[in-house]
Amino acid sequence: MPEGLYKLARSRGGIIVINGYGLSETAPVIAQALFKASTLNWPEDRKENYLMKGLRQIPLTFIRVVDEYGRDVPRDGKTIGEIVVRSPWLTPAYFKDPEKTRELWRGGWLHTGDVAVWDSDGHIWIMDRLKDVIKSGGEWIVSTKLEDIISTHPAVGEVAVIGVPHPKWGGERPVAVVVPKPGQRVTEDDIKNYLMQFVERGGEIPKWWIPDKVIISEKELPKTSTAKADKKVLRELYKNVLSA
Repeated sequence: MPEGLYKLARSRGGIIVINGYGLSETAPVIAQALFKASTLNWPEDRKENYLMKGLRQIPLTFIRVVDEYGRDVPRDGKTIGEIVVRSPWLTPAYFKDPEKTRELWRGGWLHTGDVAVWDSDGHIWIMDRLKDVIKSGGEWIVSTKLEDIISTHPAVGEVAVIGVPHPKWGGERPVAVVVPKPGQRVTEDDIKNYLMQFVERGGEIPKWWIPDKVIISEKELPKTSTAKADKKVLRELYKNVLSA
């Protein structure tokens, strides 16, 4: 969940926010932010970050984070791979779609399409949707990380970061679409300068992650059926914005 949304819910008082994870194909929950004995002594800020972003597999569920060849990525908290899962309640197939079913279950594991890292204690930290990761110059830019930061700007109501083809450099570059809060005003420079603070104060993000363009929109972001920003629609809408 976006950090801004988490903090807003916590500020209301009496609302306990705990991250959970699943897909329609997993019916739905396969992981939650569950504490182990070793994590109870974590500092409060680390606990809060875990409740907001971290996950552990629930009983009877087996989760791995793998590379494109189906090999486990290192548990170093840095190497990104795709989440794959086995559990008794997963969907066995798509209705009358054997090709899509084979793609879903390749290698005998259900492929979620979500990318994550995991640490030495087995905690899983989801980074992005595989289709939403921005491929720039042979490297990956995690759109949700940029969205997290932008969402904490006091004037931002909604934000989505998408990859847009770059006519000069090839590949993609990030573009942020920002909807201000009612009665608030924010500019492209405001957002870029805000992000630069996170570059300069310890390299939380690298400078080359800064979006090439920030679009300020007065309209609500298009949504999917699950009320998430519909990035497919946004990518089509702004596919030529860096060519102008």
